[in-house]
Amino acid sequence: MSESAGLHAIARWFATARLLALPLTIAEVGAEEFPPGYETWAWVVVGVLAAGAAVLALLSFQEFEAPTQRRLAEAAIVFDTGIIFGLLFVFSFKPGQPLIPIYYLPTIEAALWFGVPGAILASITTGPGIVGLELFRSDRFVGQAFRTSSVSVRIAFGLGIGLLVGRLVELLIRAGRRAEARAAEAEELRDELGRRVDLLEAANRCARALGSSLEMEEAFNAFIRELRGLVPFDRVAIILGEGGTMRVVAASGLGVEEWLPAGSVLPPGALVEEVIASAQSVYRRDMADVQYPEEEDLVAAGLRCRLVAPLLVGARPTGILAVLRREPDSFGPDEIELVTLLGRLVATAVQNIRAYGAEHRTVAELRRLSALRADFVSLVSHELRSPMAAVIGSARTLQQRWRELSPEHRESFLALIGDETTRLSELIGDVLDTSRIEAGTFSYAFSDVRLGELVRETVAAATVAQDEVPVRTDVREPLPPVRGDRERLRQVLNNLIENAVKYSPADREVLVSAYASDGGLRIEVADQGPGIPAEEHGVIFEKFGRSNSGQSKPGTGLGLFIARSIAEAHGGSLTVRSEPRGGTVFSLELPF
Repeated sequence: MSESAGLHAIARWFATARLLALPLTIAEVGAEEFPPGYETWAWVVVGVLAAGAAVLALLSFQEFEAPTQRRLAEAAIVFDTGIIFGLLFVFSFKPGQPLIPIYYLPTIEAALWFGVPGAILASITTGPGIVGLELFRSDRFVGQAFRTSSVSVRIAFGLGIGLLVGRLVELLIRAGRRAEARAAEAEELRDELGRRVDLLEAANRCARALGSSLEMEEAFNAFIRELRGLVPFDRVAIILGEGGTMRVVAASGLGVEEWLPAGSVLPPGALVEEVIASAQSVYRRDMADVQYPEEEDLVAAGLRCRLVAPLLVGARPTGILAVLRREPDSFGPDEIELVTLLGRLVATAVQNIRAYGAEHRTVAELRRLSALRADFVSLVSHELRSPMAAVIGSARTLQQRWRELSPEHRESFLALIGDETTRLSELIGDVLDTSRIEAGTFSYAFSDVRLGELVRETVAAATVAQDEVPVRTDVREPLPPVRGDRERLRQVLNNLIENAVKYSPADREVLVSAYASDGGLRIEVADQGPGIPAEEHGVIFEKFGRSNSGQSKPGTGLGLFIARSIAEAHGGSLTVRSEPRGGTVFSLELPF
């Protein structure tokens, strides 16, 4: 209850008491036999009581502020004190003073209105009245002597009652104020709890929207649709850090097609950098005073107010959530708190989606590697079975029919055994080289190498080994020497030329070119075979990787993996250019 309401309650209570006391006073005065001159004064007092009680009753039911109500209370105390002392003087002729207890009513009334100070002031004020009443009685009536002790006791007793009532009133007022304060605090806590519940419900709805898909674009679009109903906006954007840059990954609203659309990169010095550095939300009340480079476009789109919250995963920011409006300074504290909370939810969703994507890619890679290993086992089994069968068959034929075979037949069987044994040795060598590369034990012996000579030697050896596909060289001298391992580089060239010959049609030329280029040497091996699709350019350089297009040729899929590893160990690179049915060009680049 407020102070004004409490004062009104006391005023109404005393007004009711006066109205109830009026008929009792009339009855008492009407039944009493007064000495000459007293009755008239008695009825005057009754009339004043009736008029004052009526006026105060009417005023007590009016709504006044606390200061006005206190002034009315002071007037009521003065009125009640006058009425009570009037009755005491009118009935002073009666022995025993039967109405003397009503003397304490003004003190009690003052204590109820004003506490201990009111009780003290009332006692001091009414004390002379009691003294005057006793002097009047002792002077007018025989046998009514003035007794100081009686007067002192009455004044002291009245003061004591007033102090007691005043103290109780003050305690009640303090208790009431504490109760009011606690009630107000409880209401504030209830309102705050309700606001927190609303925030949590809003956050839950946005979290459900973010979790509705494991595709980042779909999840962000669902989140933005839900956000529109929670925090109205004219534009919203989600920006993530990607490779040292800040990229807009999702945007919706005003000017989204013209200014900073999804996929655009923010310029250096953007506000997002400050938010990422501080990991704190930033509220730009009015962007009219452009402070960041991207704000020129935003203001040009008609946007004035921007709230930017970091996307925090723990204490690490990964991006921002930006909500913008046309009106300046249009975000309230609750909205700022909600957007900051949503920033954490978006960050968690981004982390989960990225983790899922990484796991999905890992699983796909593991499946691909498993398939490659299975293909490798199949290939190696086939590659081993064919030469081993040829070697075993030839050896048994020689063993069982040596005397029956002519020298020419014997030589052909022995040549077949030699060729297939060489093929087996190369297969085992590729597997061992791959193991050494993975283990980091593949050895190199570096020296100055003249690549022109090495290219001519390798092409000459390839030409002697077969005569179906012509191999031609184009060495553009002079070529400076390079620092490298001659035998390892020969191994690379052999692999590239053998592949080119293997996949080239008969009588289609393979060209091996060598020339200086951009501070290094480039060797190109170009064939006119079926070509390699673009999506398989990376596959063929992996372990066991083979192209699925074109003609099926024997091989383990390790040669190009070994060749690229050797090229990179020399500080160079091995790349491929090819199109289906357009031939293939392998390029080996080495630094001087």
